[in-house]
Amino acid sequence: MRKVVRGFYAIAYAVKLSKPNVICAYPITPQTEIVENLAEMYANGELENCEYITAESEFGAASVVLGASATGARTFTATSSQGLLLMTEVLYNAAGMRLPIVLAIANRAVSAPLSIWNDHQDSISVRDAGIIQIYVENNQEAHDMIPFAFKVAENKNVLLPFMVCVDGFKLTHAYEAVDLLNQEDVDNFLPPYNPVVSLRIDKPVAMGCYAPPPTYMEFRVALEYAMERAKKVIEDESKEWYEITGRDWGAHIKAEYCEDAEVAVIAMGSIVGMIRDVVEEMRKEGMKVGLLKIRTYRPFPAEEIRKALTNVNKVIVIERSLSIGSEPPVTLDVKSALFGHSSQEIHSVVLGLGGRDVPRTQIIKIIKEVYEGKVKPGKRYEGLKEFEEVIP
Repeated sequence: MRKVVRGFYAIAYAVKLSKPNVICAYPITPQTEIVENLAEMYANGELENCEYITAESEFGAASVVLGASATGARTFTATSSQGLLLMTEVLYNAAGMRLPIVLAIANRAVSAPLSIWNDHQDSISVRDAGIIQIYVENNQEAHDMIPFAFKVAENKNVLLPFMVCVDGFKLTHAYEAVDLLNQEDVDNFLPPYNPVVSLRIDKPVAMGCYAPPPTYMEFRVALEYAMERAKKVIEDESKEWYEITGRDWGAHIKAEYCEDAEVAVIAMGSIVGMIRDVVEEMRKEGMKVGLLKIRTYRPFPAEEIRKALTNVNKVIVIERSLSIGSEPPVTLDVKSALFGHSSQEIHSVVLGLGGRDVPRTQIIKIIKEVYEGKVKPGKRYEGLKEFEEVIP
């Protein structure tokens, strides 16, 4: 059923079709309307066998879904920016307790200064928590990835929280034609949740308890092994999703025109669509340019990136976040993936922080300067105004 809907409705509708048992959230822009739509569905009786809970904070919301998931419930929450940061302590616990909570992150800049607009600095900040992260390009992909996230997270070989990262405003509030899933297809793909371990009165277990030095390390390394196993599960479920829907999003990356490219652009999120248009136009003009879209930032697809960039001489990494005091985060992971395997020039380009516009002409300029050898490899900021730093 194709309908023109806004991104937050596409996400909420997919959550409903996934039949969660517990939804708990606290409103924060631009995530609010995802859970507002779910609250309306709940009030209208459209969410069967589900409890909808409004928490007093994002910390509370994360705590509720953690507790519910520990009892064997399928759980969902959504947040943004400072809300995600407030959840961080609980999310580390959820990963360590191996609880397959699904979260929709409406990506938004973090304070200070205060911004409600989009970049990736919020979800990137929890990249080391043991949470699967997928960054979507459009609202169809956001819609599809909700039941997909539940399926992967709940796999007995994974059992990790799963973030579906959706660019705030640029996608959440944008109207798009979306092929809404039907209940039968989701039911065929996503079985009822059958927890491996859960808190039960008749069979008591301990979760997230004290671990002294002789036992702690094994628990943390187990998360790494689970994340590694998640790669294969994501690949398998991506194939099944294609068979059901006919939509091929790729598993970890989507490489386009990279086989003969001299320059490849790496990006995540909604900006990928515009970059693709620019790349296709440049190729018509005879420029050998490629695009590599990263979908799964965690687990990071190092091997897939190496393979896709085998013949590429120069790489541009478009960054919408910072790692203060170091190189930007995606650049660091890309460099790590390529180190010792190839010798491409790596250009790290930071842009669009705090929702700043990224015009098409800026992307063209970035690619042409690298293609023509007019800039040296390294980190730079595009669209940055001249300013004088004032230190009191």
